[in-house]
Amino acid sequence: MTSDAEAFVWVWLPGATEPVVAGRVEQRDGLVSFNYGRSYLAREDAIALYLPELPLVRGAIPPRGALQMAGCIDDASPDSWGMRVIMDKLLGARAVDADPAEIGPVTYLLQSGSDRIGALDFQASAEDYAPRTTPASLADLLDAADRVDRRVELPTAINEALLHGSSIGGARPKALLTDGDHKLIAKFSSSSDVYPVVEGEYVAMELARRVGIDVVAVRLEHVLGRSVLLIDRFDRAHVSAGWTRRLVVSVLTMLELQEMQARYATYHEFAEIVRARFRRPKATLHELFDRIAFNVLVGNTDDHARNHAAFWNGTELELTPAYDICPQLRSGREANQAMEIAPGSRTARLRACVDAAELYGLTEAEARARVDAQVEVIRRDWDEVCDDAQLAQVDRDYFWERQFLNDYAFEGY
Repeated sequence: MTSDAEAFVWVWLPGATEPVVAGRVEQRDGLVSFNYGRSYLAREDAIALYLPELPLVRGAIPPRGALQMAGCIDDASPDSWGMRVIMDKLLGARAVDADPAEIGPVTYLLQSGSDRIGALDFQASAEDYAPRTTPASLADLLDAADRVDRRVELPTAINEALLHGSSIGGARPKALLTDGDHKLIAKFSSSSDVYPVVEGEYVAMELARRVGIDVVAVRLEHVLGRSVLLIDRFDRAHVSAGWTRRLVVSVLTMLELQEMQARYATYHEFAEIVRARFRRPKATLHELFDRIAFNVLVGNTDDHARNHAAFWNGTELELTPAYDICPQLRSGREANQAMEIAPGSRTARLRACVDAAELYGLTEAEARARVDAQVEVIRRDWDEVCDDAQLAQVDRDYFWERQFLNDYAFEGY
């Protein structure tokens, strides 16, 4: 069992370019509680880090239900890729066979990079904020990601640079970059890839933009003969005084589920939260329907609850741009989405989408019109977007009607 630990939680309040201490997380007997600081509670501009999970009250707030720690804190934790980087640093050669649970959740928070998704960071001090950031070139980061993938030891400086990106979620190799007035996530290919994953994600994201989905800006760069996907950070804004950050919570957190319960997360329960707690709920429900249908059309069955998120401003939620639409391998003709579209229905078919139209504020006719428009754009722009991605014909043939517009998606439609 991991030892007890604590860390101080710093937060960028809305519009601020510098963080303040919000409170402290304390790890005891495998659970992580949270305490707001008295100075934070006394601030006129203090906001709850997320409601109903962490209301502005004195005293220790334990995690709700079966959670190990508050979901909005866990959203700022490193995921599988970042954990691998941290394990390699702390455990060395032992990391290959070590259990990730050997390192406690608070240690992961303190060891991961400071430029994490959202507006939180974690420090050993409540007095001095010392960001954990180390710049490196894209080529160096690509090489470092390869080394971690192959379990090859890293030079210290590059190890620290890769740690800078360890707080970004997901299983794919990645790193963080700053390019003038833009902060970027760089996604790399993996040595285990059996098809062009990076190019496939670019094609899906660009087609999503063209069908009218609110999606983050992406572009492909070619470094050391490899493709790198660069994704604009949707949670950062550059102003004259520096960078502002926005609080972000995942759908997993909104549904009060832990990682091991992710299979119970559903789109229809998320839709209920949208109706009750989101800005512009009707428009958001329509956008959510569009994203579900598009995932079906491009074979993105990895649409789990951490791949959907919302901004939190202290009182209400607002859907973030879509940020992780990646076609997945199919072992057969049939496929299921990671989250149920309607009660008892998660099949990756357009029929399932239009049958659930009412749950998303649409009539069946309206839902069909939205789906048909997406199909038309995908067919029309496929070659042009593949040209942009410099995708070879053999790879286009691999994706087309396997991930993109698979005939199973149209069954019964």
